[in-house]
Amino acid sequence: MTDPELLKGVDIFNGLTDQQIHAVASICQELELRQGDVVLQEHAQSDEMYVIAQGEVEVILNVDANNCPVQTEDGQISIISLGAGQVFGEMALVDQGSRSATIRCAVTPTRLLTLPHRAFMELCDKDARLGYVVMRNIAADVCFKLRARNMMWG
Repeated sequence: MTDPELLKGVDIFNGLTDQQIHAVASICQELELRQGDVVLQEHAQSDEMYVIAQGEVEVILNVDANNCPVQTEDGQISIISLGAGQVFGEMALVDQGSRSATIRCAVTPTRLLTLPHRAFMELCDKDARLGYVVMRNIAADVCFKLRARNMMWG
């Protein structure tokens, strides 16, 4: 089982009780990756959210080089780096749609905790307050990221 202490400082889980944090930890799986490994590919289907337990990842977008306000490398642009305690892929817990960006490990080692959609939904069915708190926090996080992206592109 994942150490619940790793999840206590993660904004998505802010407002959960210790018991609820333990329940989330019990459904997480650990994944260790090396620098350069691709975790998610933009437009691919996936059904997991990831918590960075250790290391760093970069968020990469495929862009039209002719319409991009910044220099790109091979039509890709790294828009942000995320580190320990941050999450990505949170939209998969809501809609299981295609990924909006590519995620690549920036350092070795990078250790991630994966939270599968199905197991999370089962947990929410057992504890509706847990689901409400996490979904509220996901909504706030997605809004923040969308605003930051909009500011970047003007």
